Amino acid sequence: MSETSPAGRLKEATPQRKIIHVDMDAFFASVEQRDNPELRGRPVAVGGARQRGVVAAASYEARKFGVRSAMASVTALRKCPDLVFVKPRFDVYKEISLQIRAIFAEHTAVIEPLSLDEAYLDVTETLNGLSATGIAEEIRAKIRAATGLTASAGVSYNKFLAKLASDQRKPDGIFVITPKMGGAFVEGLEIAKFHGVGPATAAKMNRVGIYTGLDLRAWTLPDLQAHFGKSGAFFHAIARGVDHRPVRADRIRKSVGAENTFAQDLSGFEEMRECLQPILDRVWSYCAGAGLSGRTVTLKVKYADFEQITRSRSIAAGVTGREELERLSLDLLTPLFPVKKGVRLLGVSLSSLDAEAAAESRQLRLGF
Repeated sequence: MSETSPAGRLKEATPQRKIIHVDMDAFFASVEQRDNPELRGRPVAVGGARQRGVVAAASYEARKFGVRSAMASVTALRKCPDLVFVKPRFDVYKEISLQIRAIFAEHTAVIEPLSLDEAYLDVTETLNGLSATGIAEEIRAKIRAATGLTASAGVSYNKFLAKLASDQRKPDGIFVITPKMGGAFVEGLEIAKFHGVGPATAAKMNRVGIYTGLDLRAWTLPDLQAHFGKSGAFFHAIARGVDHRPVRADRIRKSVGAENTFAQDLSGFEEMRECLQPILDRVWSYCAGAGLSGRTVTLKVKYADFEQITRSRSIAAGVTGREELERLSLDLLTPLFPVKKGVRLLGVSLSSLDAEAAAESRQLRLGF
């Protein structure tokens, strides 16, 4: 085996890194159930119950009915008629997140948040001499004691496997993937469960006979690059349990966006305006929760023939609320009418984060 091959580098790199992925269990919904005893044991969705609302988070009781985050509220109610909707309280979530962030900092300074409810920790060089598994257990215990909430953790030798590991014992569990386990774990995993492989890519892989990590590993790097472009090298590496990405303590998100591909092509302004509502909800819910603001709104449109266009507008001050985000998005959509062909995808993103918001984001670590 060549020392320059991914597997060869893995042999050298794996003993050097110890990564923990901590993921709060149904964070927003669990906070609401904690603070309101009447919600405990009931299916709860944080978000708007209105016609065009969207689920920001779902309790485990709701998930049993198939309710998931980013799902349209009307769809969630069809799946679970007894679903209880609760308005989000982002100030409360931030306060709790800061408590959790302080617990992380007791063990390492290398912390990379992914969202309000999860983060990577590099504990290769620890502050107290504990093993990575011991640190993960201690963090989970401290979170429970300080907040009354539960967290799941994954421990491994890289970010890809740590992320996968944290899903294995949810809720309120811990799972460890050692260097000796990595290859076998990946080869037996369904490709749709790979972090970094979205539904569209998983479907594309299924069409060419890739259903598991073992199937993916059978493909050569040139073949993967030919079929999946720049992502081919990443897929080639993770199929072998290789991920050299460092935990970045200074990571700041440059943009926030969401999009949706529709089962049937859209052609009318009103139906597109309606279909934009859950997309706008998702973008603004994230921004509000993370304390982010941006100056540039971008509308993405993909037509039935797969032609794709974007339209952007920047304003001097940051977008102040969801209503303004909607107004700017519709201002970008309106000039496209009348459309000469159907629209299969719409997306909205907010970028050009202002310095104050970016600084706040760094301080809060997106909630952690």
